[in-house]
Amino acid sequence: MNLENDFFEIAGKKFHSRLLVGTGKYQDFQETARAVEASGAEIVTVALRRVNIEKKGEAMLQDFLSPQKYTYLPNTAGCFSAEDAVRTLRLARQAGGWNLVKLEVLADEKTLYPNVIQTIKASELLIKEGFDVMVYTSDDPIIAKELEDIGCCAIMPLAAPIGSGLGIQNPLNIQFIIEQAKVPVLVDAGVGTASDASIAMELGCDGVLMNTAIAKAKNPILMAQAMKLAVEAGRLAFLAGRMEKKNFASPSSPINGKIT
Repeated sequence: MNLENDFFEIAGKKFHSRLLVGTGKYQDFQETARAVEASGAEIVTVALRRVNIEKKGEAMLQDFLSPQKYTYLPNTAGCFSAEDAVRTLRLARQAGGWNLVKLEVLADEKTLYPNVIQTIKASELLIKEGFDVMVYTSDDPIIAKELEDIGCCAIMPLAAPIGSGLGIQNPLNIQFIIEQAKVPVLVDAGVGTASDASIAMELGCDGVLMNTAIAKAKNPILMAQAMKLAVEAGRLAFLAGRMEKKNFASPSSPINGKIT
């Protein structure tokens, strides 16, 4: 089996690459573009507070990553209240016509954990205004279900704190979220290396979003390639179905008919 006909759907649009990448923390826009290309990603996130998307005469991300080739996903990185997040995304829609957005409302600057109360509040407001909301949240299955019931089009639980590179700290909760969800589930935050991405996909996630793991690697372009292959490998392993775990050894060759 190959993955040519494998896809997932968000807000009515099909995507074949299950790796989503951020566009921050690179040395320059040229490196950003090279890494995104190497990753094979179709969706790129844009932190509206940190990237110029509308000031003419200044370097713009769109000059290096064509909006005709990539789906831009404006996000609310750096927002600490529902009001601030909603205002930011309203400006994004006004500036670029973006309707598919990534919502994150943070609790504090030390942990960068999501403030789930403010996240729920912002989700309700944005969905009423017709936004398609992909939402960053904790790995709490109850909150994830609440956000899905509100109408979020994708649930994005953290694997570990943003930028930590610690990998998936609570695979059981991620699995609970996947099992109950009727919308795509994508691990967001905490991936550090290729094996972390593969594990997320083996659990059954629909995709993985990352930024720091690629941008702050010693060779971002090479790491982007590694992440692409890891996501594909994890997806294939999930589809294949892993062998049953056993407490004791089992011979790899049958013992019936053994020459004695």
